[in-house]
Amino acid sequence: MELLKRKIDRYLDDWKKDSHRKPLIVRGARQVGKTMSIRAFGQANYESVIEINFVLQKKFAAIFDDGYDVDTIIKNISLLEPTWELLPHRTLIFFDELQKCPDCATSLKSFCEDGRYDVICSGSLMGLYQSEIESNAVGFKVDYEMHSMDFEEFLWAKGYSAEQVENLYGHMINLQPFSQLELDTMTDVFREYMTIGGMPEVVKRYVENGHYGGTLDLQRQLLKDYEEDITKYALQTDKAKVLAVYEHISTFLAKENKKYQITKIAKGARSREYVGAVEWLAQAGVINVCYCLNNAELPLKGNYRVDNYKIYYHDTGLLIASLDEEAQEDLRANKNFGTYKGAIYENVIGEMLRKSGYERLYFYKRENPALEMDFFVRDANSLVPVEVKAKDGATASLTNLINWDSYSDVKYGIKFGYKNIGWNGKFYTFPYFLAIFLKRFLREKN
Repeated sequence: MELLKRKIDRYLDDWKKDSHRKPLIVRGARQVGKTMSIRAFGQANYESVIEINFVLQKKFAAIFDDGYDVDTIIKNISLLEPTWELLPHRTLIFFDELQKCPDCATSLKSFCEDGRYDVICSGSLMGLYQSEIESNAVGFKVDYEMHSMDFEEFLWAKGYSAEQVENLYGHMINLQPFSQLELDTMTDVFREYMTIGGMPEVVKRYVENGHYGGTLDLQRQLLKDYEEDITKYALQTDKAKVLAVYEHISTFLAKENKKYQITKIAKGARSREYVGAVEWLAQAGVINVCYCLNNAELPLKGNYRVDNYKIYYHDTGLLIASLDEEAQEDLRANKNFGTYKGAIYENVIGEMLRKSGYERLYFYKRENPALEMDFFVRDANSLVPVEVKAKDGATASLTNLINWDSYSDVKYGIKFGYKNIGWNGKFYTFPYFLAIFLKRFLREKN
């Protein structure tokens, strides 16, 4: 099987064409495909590719010991590996596992100003040197956040063409319902995606074999790898808290309101003491945090409570892999996703929103009168509630948000479910698999 097509491929091509390009840092969780994509790009576009992994090749951390001048760094690289060709204007230097060498980030200013060598860095940036790397390189680099494969990339891996994928969006933007064959086929493929997730190695195994065999073992190993990374990279004082938060995600998603409650994960635990642990996991790309709005109104920024949130897995396949054996077997054999109280559908829609460009997720809940909404996004002029339905049912909260005068920023809503495309004058109805296009739809509709 050929290398999986990823959206970063086009980004890297555009970056290369920019005559004023700065060093690039590709961020993302472990095993989302950063290294493979950058390596393939380098081999296709440069006469020479110098790849340095600060985890596997620890000796290269010393190349910055004599300062950050580019000539000095190049000289030191050549001393350690005299056979490498470092050709000005024809070489890509790829620094991998950047989190193990924050000095490398300091060198990016010199590489940016010098301009003879293109530089790409990548790493999981799991907390330890996050702020130091950011401050050292500010103004002299650009960032790209890479996720596991989104549903569009999964369709490419399955053999669907770009034209076929674009046709799905054509139905959405034109509010043209799918035929029953189209709806059923895409829904089945989407359920495969929920089960498999988007981790490239898992997707590759599934597509090549045509069945689920071996995929669960890969997913479980990834979950273990994340736990190991937490123990490796989290500060000693935070390690127990970060692990405690991570290990209880699926526990709270199984509950009716899905709210993450710090007070229930450890005796005497207080929410404010764990804010750093949650932020650490979010920065590492391991989780998506959805914050409760103070008020269902614009602006969204700053209008939320840092101690009231839901936590979702960054990859829904890993959520399913974290469940007990019986739940996994049922989901894989019967595709009975509604049994887990909607958590899986919420998780995958939240994941798709993040992967389509929403930097932060929001929800809303009030007790009197009772009103709850899974997600909120916005278009140019209004606040847009997004409801996720695991089963067909009433939409009281969505209807009330649109109708009640007290929510004047809400003009219409979005409902995702096992439904065809529709518009009733108050909210749009879309099948789950179209969520990947929501940001584009809100920008281009009308």
